[in-house]
Amino acid sequence: MPRRIAILPDAVADQIAAGEVVARPASALKELVENAIDAGATRVRITIENGGKTLIEVADDGSGMGREDAVLSLDRHATSKIRSAADLTGVTTFGFRGEALPAIASVSRLTLSTAEADGEGTELQVVGGRLEHVGPVARQRGTTVTVRSLFFNTPARKKFLRSAASESRASYEAVATLALAHPAVGIEYVQDGQARLTAPPGQDETERLVSVWGRDLVGTLVGVDHAAGAFRISGFVQRPGDAAPTGRRTQLFVNGRPFRDPFLVRAAEAGYRAAIHPGDRPTLYLRVDVAVEEVDVNVHPSKMEVRFRDRIGLEHTVEDAVRQAIGALVAAAPVGDWRPMPVPHGSAEGGDLAAGLFGDDVPDLPELESGSSTPAGASDPLAGPLTQLFDTYIVYPAAEGVVFVDQHSAHERVLYEAVMRALAGSGAPAQRLLLPVAIELTDEELDAVEQHQEALERVGFGVEEFGGNTVVLQAVPTPHPRFDAVACFREMVADLARGRFGGWANPLERFGATYACRAAVKAGQRLGQAEMRELLLQLFATELPPHDVHGRSTIVQLPREELERRFGRR
Repeated sequence: MPRRIAILPDAVADQIAAGEVVARPASALKELVENAIDAGATRVRITIENGGKTLIEVADDGSGMGREDAVLSLDRHATSKIRSAADLTGVTTFGFRGEALPAIASVSRLTLSTAEADGEGTELQVVGGRLEHVGPVARQRGTTVTVRSLFFNTPARKKFLRSAASESRASYEAVATLALAHPAVGIEYVQDGQARLTAPPGQDETERLVSVWGRDLVGTLVGVDHAAGAFRISGFVQRPGDAAPTGRRTQLFVNGRPFRDPFLVRAAEAGYRAAIHPGDRPTLYLRVDVAVEEVDVNVHPSKMEVRFRDRIGLEHTVEDAVRQAIGALVAAAPVGDWRPMPVPHGSAEGGDLAAGLFGDDVPDLPELESGSSTPAGASDPLAGPLTQLFDTYIVYPAAEGVVFVDQHSAHERVLYEAVMRALAGSGAPAQRLLLPVAIELTDEELDAVEQHQEALERVGFGVEEFGGNTVVLQAVPTPHPRFDAVACFREMVADLARGRFGGWANPLERFGATYACRAAVKAGQRLGQAEMRELLLQLFATELPPHDVHGRSTIVQLPREELERRFGRR
């Protein structure tokens, strides 16, 4: 019988590889820009026309190639990045397989011009994978790759391309991602004759983010810097008060390499737990630094997926990093349109909240019980008079500005974290009533009481059935002297029955948020100096002082810099 198995010709194998690596113009563009960055380029100029279907050109000032290397680079699996299988473990370059350039050449009309030094270089012309011309060319050091008529010889592939506008958007996103990955490399992106992105070389992360994402969005970010175990997490995340259901951006890097990972994004969002509305989606820009042996980058043809040895540990570290970042002073809401540019990698502006509010003179921040008093000492910056504005906001001067605190939101945050500890532990103290109170409920409210009976008891409510739709309160919690137990119970049960905080996945967190909202002091209640001071100290002892459980701001900062700018002193 004749043989049915045959070795495919190189041209066919290259087109198969092109199907994996070059799915659309954006993926071809991504591979060419990665090659330019790997070559040590300090400037890369990208030009596309008609979404990349007609023209893709990438010019760089990198190391360039000699004649022999240039010809060899068009062979499959020809690469300067690795020499043995062992090199795959510690590969730090974008590319390493040697598939992209021959794959692109097999489905396009490609011209490669390169030189290792200014003067004479080498030019190659390839049509559909066939080398048609090799000759000298006068040029500067670097490489220029011009791709025309992508997929001209594979009409079936070309038919599945999207509109020019859609392909142009995908190409821009590919370039923007690589521009963010390497802020030191200058990137110029020209689309159909118009400059869409101009990012000069030598930028830091904040400057590059402004170039790519815009100043308005970057002004809503705060710095991240956290290390635990094998991982270090740095970058920027969005203030909870600026997060919205739409318009979010996410960008992840591992050791400088961009990648996609929805589970890590979910872990980062978990760091916002009880700080934003469940429907909000914050913007994330996170870099993961880890030893090269702890991550495998050779698991996907386009290298956009990676595998971590300790994934669970990484997810916990990312969540903790985000939680730490949004608990800092810079995560508090700024006044008006003022948006400070974020400071990368946990510098002084992203530090401890109390230190930022009080300067170098930081008070002790104990866990205070309700009704306790804290002696005012000369070293305590809150020992001076505090101002209550509109019987709702606590105002005091800080080291470098003025701080406004919403008394209801602040107390809500304090009570939420306290009740979550009570629900996870042995419960909160309760006070037995000398005269039990009978409360009539609706059918839905009675069902809510039965469903949350154990949680109610843990926070201090002793509830017993009395008959019909009536229950009797035998014991109540005492979170603060102004607490109205009966009103809180009624409002909380009504909220639970109506499904308030229904977007919260965790039922205990949902219950805790409901209780904290109803038990906290209200806007419009006048507070004394001692009460305001104690509330502030309790707030600064919580995990996330700047935000209440609704995702609203607890603290608003008016920096001295902004005051001076408004009065024309800057």
